Amino acid sequence: MLKQRFGIHHFASSNKDIRFFTRFASYDHLMRFWALIEPFLPTMISVQQNIDTTPSTHSLQPIDEFFLFLNFLALGSKQQDLADQYGVHQSSVIQIITTWSNFLFTVLGSIRIWIPENQIHKNLPRDFEDYPDTTVIIDSIELRCQCPSSPLLQSEVSSFYKCRCTLKGLIGIAPHGPVTFISRLHTGSISDEQITRESGLLALLKPGMAVMVDGGFPIDDIVPCKIYRPEFLSGGPQMPVGEVRKTEAIARLRVHVECLVRRVKEHKLFDSEIPLGVFGIVNQLYTVACLLTNYENAL
Repeated sequence: MLKQRFGIHHFASSNKDIRFFTRFASYDHLMRFWALIEPFLPTMISVQQNIDTTPSTHSLQPIDEFFLFLNFLALGSKQQDLADQYGVHQSSVIQIITTWSNFLFTVLGSIRIWIPENQIHKNLPRDFEDYPDTTVIIDSIELRCQCPSSPLLQSEVSSFYKCRCTLKGLIGIAPHGPVTFISRLHTGSISDEQITRESGLLALLKPGMAVMVDGGFPIDDIVPCKIYRPEFLSGGPQMPVGEVRKTEAIARLRVHVECLVRRVKEHKLFDSEIPLGVFGIVNQLYTVACLLTNYENAL
């Protein structure tokens, strides 16, 4: 009976629990997001798994399947633990996670997130007054993953800087905060320049725009627009006072995208070692987690 009662409505009176289990700020935020996606449920294609044909103890309502999926993202829960909590078979958990990752990837991915320049300027925060042509603040994000058994694949996902197996993506936000660009994940060995080339970002940038990047992001020769970055000297002449202030200002503004990376990793699936078992849908899971940050605190 306890397992049957485990679900979203069990925590409706506790925003703290909703935040813990889903990363949404409150039950009201979560329900408003549900109202946005519920009309698209008839288009959902259930992914059948051939892992185990044992019937489930009982089926879940769509809203509790959604809650289970959010638990998986937010807590990085083991599939067997979710099966025990919800009173379903583990094969059903895998099916629910795969089905909902594909569904949300399709529904949320169909909404254009790249914001037109005039809208960015209209919502430009006062902090960016000295950099009014900033269109996007970008950063790379590295996610730890299980190392494959193949030595060749291990070399592909090994990060040169972090000496471990990782997946790497490029993410961008508008100056006023929302996520406006998400690349697919690449193996951790890819360089920042190469991931920028392959991400599709260059096709969105125009000469009148500016992109804000980290001090070590070497994309000057490939972007068609202005670049703002904090400059750091090591062992050279002292930086002029004006350049010091500019560097400090840009570094402060870049904190916004660094905060976003932390928010993505608040989905504990991506703040721990991603299991090889979800590699088939890891791009969908990652993209959905990034897109959800636009809804979790502001609806």
